[in-house]
Amino acid sequence: MRVVFFGTPDFAVESLDAIMQSSHEVAAVVTVPDRQAGRGQKVIHSAVKDYALAHNLPLLQPEKLREPAFLEALASYRADVFVVVAFRMLPEAVWNMPPRGTFNLHASLLPRYRGAAPINWAIINGESETGVTTFLLNHNIDEGAILLQESTPIAPDETAGSLHDRLAAMGRTLVVRTLDALADGTAAPRPQQGTPCPAPKIFKEDCRIDFGRTAAEVDRFVRGLSPYPAATMTLRPPKGDEVTFKVYSVNPVAEPHDTPCSTLICDGKKVLKLATADGFVQILELQMAGKKRNCVEDFLRGNSLTNWKSTQAD
Repeated sequence: MRVVFFGTPDFAVESLDAIMQSSHEVAAVVTVPDRQAGRGQKVIHSAVKDYALAHNLPLLQPEKLREPAFLEALASYRADVFVVVAFRMLPEAVWNMPPRGTFNLHASLLPRYRGAAPINWAIINGESETGVTTFLLNHNIDEGAILLQESTPIAPDETAGSLHDRLAAMGRTLVVRTLDALADGTAAPRPQQGTPCPAPKIFKEDCRIDFGRTAAEVDRFVRGLSPYPAATMTLRPPKGDEVTFKVYSVNPVAEPHDTPCSTLICDGKKVLKLATADGFVQILELQMAGKKRNCVEDFLRGNSLTNWKSTQAD
């Protein structure tokens, strides 16, 4: 089948590459417009654009998805189906265009974790299982009929980064299987069943660690945001302004104590931990604002946190 592929980040590149290696044909690729970032305002391409350029694929980067010129160009490729992986919401004029419909690859077992951050929230909420789903687009976000699903357990030490990579690899296989089923007429769309669960986009202000939670909950929160966007904490030195730290890994220890939550304990050498509701979390990897990511021992070797305090303890 002729496919137009819609996608943006690395997660989507896996599926695009799988289609390229299958019996199906990628007629064109749609991705976001280039943007400028950094002090030098360097032009940044999406990962999907980089792949498309490397493989000489026709490329569309519309500012608005309802633009007549874009819709005309899209129709000119005469695709049988559109495939969407980690893109933005499509208007009906787009998803209703191809004769075999438009399907999306989502990184959860729908209807669980509908939204922009399903991988993060599955870990933060302590799920033991997740997976990937292909479903047909309709007017409502992540609510279309399911085509195929595949599940996988979430490991006790899973991070958002490791789960992202595993689901991307699973997704590339599921996308091709879905295309095959649509091509040979064996696809059997079915309504989503079960209790929906939201997975809203995570913003900077959502990343601050709450040390009033249990040690296990803090650990899940850190792993669910590692390595990106990364959980954060703020500490204040004896003199000066508070400093923000990104936290990538912790060791949770549940043990009785009478220490106020978020109290910082540091031996100046290799132990940096904070009190939680039912124990402590030892910081294993962190990054001070303006410095590189480090294991705690290397960090403490060059930075003294003696007499620093968590701002949550103020």
